[in-house]
Amino acid sequence: MAELRYGEDPEPSDPFPAGPLYVPVRPGPFGCAARLFRTPLGDRTAVGFTSERRLTTTLGAGQAWIRLAEPALRALTAPLGVTALMVDPQFTAPAVRPVTPVPSEFPALRIA
Repeated sequence: MAELRYGEDPEPSDPFPAGPLYVPVRPGPFGCAARLFRTPLGDRTAVGFTSERRLTTTLGAGQAWIRLAEPALRALTAPLGVTALMVDPQFTAPAVRPVTPVPSEFPALRIA
């Protein structure tokens, strides 16, 4: 059997950075925090989107977000024991409670 090239491999064995991502955030007592989600099996995972449109399509227009590089998002969530990262998930469950709008005092934060 012929060996697959990276371009033909649907799941490359070498992980590669996803690049700058649109990361959903929520307000916290000391600013904003990245929202963490759960996989269908219940494991915690970080989530990032490759475009603002994909984020708003999945999470809604009111979802606040920031831009983070994939390694920065991994470094941010690793101390919490979160090692998984989902890029461009298409399905999410509705929020358990309404998300409070983020104050505009955070200039790096983008609210759609």
